Amino acid sequence: MSYQREVEVARETAREAGAILLRHYEAGTEHWEKSKDNPVTIADLESDRAIRAALGRAFPGDGILSEETVDDASRLERERVWIVDPMDGTKEFTQRVPEFAVSIALVERGEPVVGVIENPAAGISVWASRGGGCFRDGERTAVSSVGTLDEAVVIASRTEISRGRFEPYEGWFKELRPVGSIAWKLACVASGDGDLNISVAPKNEWDVCAGDVLVREAGGLYIGFDRAPRRYNQADPLIDAGMVAGPDALIEAFLTRHRRELES
Repeated sequence: MSYQREVEVARETAREAGAILLRHYEAGTEHWEKSKDNPVTIADLESDRAIRAALGRAFPGDGILSEETVDDASRLERERVWIVDPMDGTKEFTQRVPEFAVSIALVERGEPVVGVIENPAAGISVWASRGGGCFRDGERTAVSSVGTLDEAVVIASRTEISRGRFEPYEGWFKELRPVGSIAWKLACVASGDGDLNISVAPKNEWDVCAGDVLVREAGGLYIGFDRAPRRYNQADPLIDAGMVAGPDALIEAFLTRHRRELES
């Protein structure tokens, strides 16, 4: 099945939302905390309204799950659901770090089939559809060909690194590189800009669904430490498990060592 129209709408919508974020980023915007270490800004909310309006006009029969909108349980009965983060990486946004992104994904019966990630500060867009490949600014991408951990550049959360969550993996990798938004990290892996993404803290479907499509279509995998792929549009969107994204061989090397050294 072709998802050409869905990709076109998602890309245009992400560009519009990204322009909103960039305007606030350059001018400054009010922000506050929804909960501890969970900031939100006027930019998040304006981006969310624009995305919901655009997707609602184009695909009125689809459900929407968004970080910044009260959840509507009727989405669980829909065959198609858009899973959206109007701004992933709000901490980076408020700290003036250009590693935040708009993330828009389409899920059919639990499977992610379209994904767009737009980093407006970097001026980069990455998109993919099931069976259609992954593209970064129009150029087809592929995950890294690195196959051993000691050659791997791992991109990971600044917060997880600063809190010592990667101390058990000390010495495993060539480089541990801190990067902002998890959506942006997955887009980087799908572009071959970094070999592996490892995340150990909880995250939500809207953080990673679009990135999952990108990584899959770039020839990689995004799976749990238990080797299970994610099915989306769950009643509880929280993913309270370690996840890893990258080429199959590198993921296998990591999970094998993880099981041998840390789970025994």
